Amino acid sequence: MDLRLSLFGINRSINLSRYARHHKKALLLVSALLVVPLAFFALRPAAVPDLAHGNVAGARALKAGWDKGDMIVLVRHVERCDHSSAPCLVGDDGITDRSRSVAVAVGAQFEQMGLGKADIYNSPMLRTAQTAGFMFNKVSAGDEWLINCKGTMLRDALSHKVAGRNLILVTHSECMDQLEKDLNLSTSTLGYGASLFITAEPQQKPRMLGFIEASDWRTVTTK
Repeated sequence: MDLRLSLFGINRSINLSRYARHHKKALLLVSALLVVPLAFFALRPAAVPDLAHGNVAGARALKAGWDKGDMIVLVRHVERCDHSSAPCLVGDDGITDRSRSVAVAVGAQFEQMGLGKADIYNSPMLRTAQTAGFMFNKVSAGDEWLINCKGTMLRDALSHKVAGRNLILVTHSECMDQLEKDLNLSTSTLGYGASLFITAEPQQKPRMLGFIEASDWRTVTTK
């Protein structure tokens, strides 16, 4: 295809076919550049939902699952002393003195949901034992699988889950990350005292329900 131009008596003919070839190549290149990021976003693991900040559907699902005793909850210990300049409670490997109130406040939220049919375990580390003590007024001897959890977190949690009873595990961020990986989800950066909720109904595959940060319980609503 030729484009003929005439200007001031000068005639020119431009062959458009070669530009068309370049145009097609450019379109192919742009399409490829678009496909790569779209494929990345489509294939990346799903994010864990936030059950707070007015997520009514998520909060209702949490209440329903909790009432049936179908929940597994991983709770991260509160602020660790050796990663803070704040005064320690007891021991450098324990929690800070100021974080006691955080543990108590989160424990009050669980108490409000009901702990009558809940089994509670904590890892053997001092910071998780202290957290469990202030949060639930209960400290277990310590379970190694709640700190040595690489590749086994979901399996071990399910093996300790009793039908009709909620399971609360006071553990570490690494174990929470591992559980998210076990469920093929992207890992979250959860703060001290955060809770990660998994639905484990009998005869059903476990699924992630979502998380609640320690400071966000007041925004959880079923209305």
